[in-house]
Formats: sequence, structure tokens, C-alpha cells
Amino acid sequence: MVSRTGRTPAAPEDAYTAEPFLPARGGIEALREAAAGCRGCPLHRDATRTVFGAGNTHARVLLVGEQPGDQEDRQGAPFVGPAGKLLDRALDEAGIDPGDTYTTNAVKHFKFEVVPERGKRRIHKSPSLREMTACKPWLDAEVRLVDPEIIVALGATAGKALLGSSFRVTRQRGILLPYEDRGESLLATIHPSAVLRADDREAVYEGLVSDLRMAARALS
Repeated sequence: MVSRTGRTPAAPEDAYTAEPFLPARGGIEALREAAAGCRGCPLHRDATRTVFGAGNTHARVLLVGEQPGDQEDRQGAPFVGPAGKLLDRALDEAGIDPGDTYTTNAVKHFKFEVVPERGKRRIHKSPSLREMTACKPWLDAEVRLVDPEIIVALGATAGKALLGSSFRVTRQRGILLPYEDRGESLLATIHPSAVLRADDREAVYEGLVSDLRMAARALS
């Protein structure tokens, strides 16, 4: 469609911000309903659906991952694949009740490429900083409404979305970090999918549990 000025109007996703799609009022359910129609960046075009956060909306612990994976995109919920099952086990071992957590992702749509040589499987691609920034209003609203005691950033993308592009999980994992006006309320660790990809899976898993124990101690 061409406007009277002769220019083609920009699509909403060209602005790279979810801000216009956020509801003016309401709780997590209002956010979830609004996010289903988000067109704040081009990732919505190929994804099956928006995958919003889930869990205890008054949780003491808010867990932030990278983006939905293939199974999450199909089922419409975060952390429902193998990484999610591993995360629940790690939380339990660390002394954090999985039922007292809210889980979400820095980016709410699945970014992928289709590789014909691999049977047309949808292969994960990491979101760009611009895509993370576009989706940040949703994450900010979730943090505000859940109001957790501890935020756990799972992996580099989550850390960068929360703390900026200079974040490095290799340098900043396992310690309590300041987050906005919340004091030392953020802890970064690896994403559970890193355990599944590791050669020495047991050692990498123990590192994840050790980091989560730091979050558990902070709660007590």
C-alpha cells in the first residue's frame, strides 16, 4: 500500500521496538495476550507464535533464557524441551523450588534457519542485539510485575539483554550483580542447553548447579 505522499508506509517491525504493543494496564495475563500480537521486529514473520513467560507470577526467582527453541515455538511455552527438564533438575538440586520460579526469554520469537542437508530441520540462530533491544520492553514489564528477589540470567544472550552488550558470561557468572535499582539481585550462569552440548556434561552440569546454589543462598 502506498500513501498519498508516494511512500510505502513502514511496517511496525521496521521500528524494532515492542513498546507500541504493550498494554497500558493489567498484569501478566494482559501482557501475555498483548504479546501474542507483537510485531515489534521481523522475527514474528517466520515463528509459529509468540512464546511468553510462564510460571509463578509472584515468584522469588525469575529465570531469563535466550529465546524459544523449536519445541517451545511449537508448544507455545518456554523451557519445555530437554534444556527445560535439565533446568528443573538443577534448580531442585540447588535448593530452589521450580514451582517458585517464573521463566521467560530475552526474545519471544524463535529465530532459526532451515538447513536442507539436515532434513529441513529448523536450526537455532542467536538473536541480534537489535532484536534483543526490540523485545526488551516485554522483559522489563515481566520483571516489574513479577518483582522477584533474584533474577537469573541463563547464558550470554540473557546477560546482554539485561546488562548490556559488554556482558560476558565467562567473566561474570556465579556472582551477585547489581541490576538497575534492585541492588545485587542478578546472577548470571550458563544456559542449560550448554550442558547438553558439552563433552564433559557432568562437570558442566555441576557448574550450573553451583551457580544456582549462590542464588539459593541469596534468597535465604
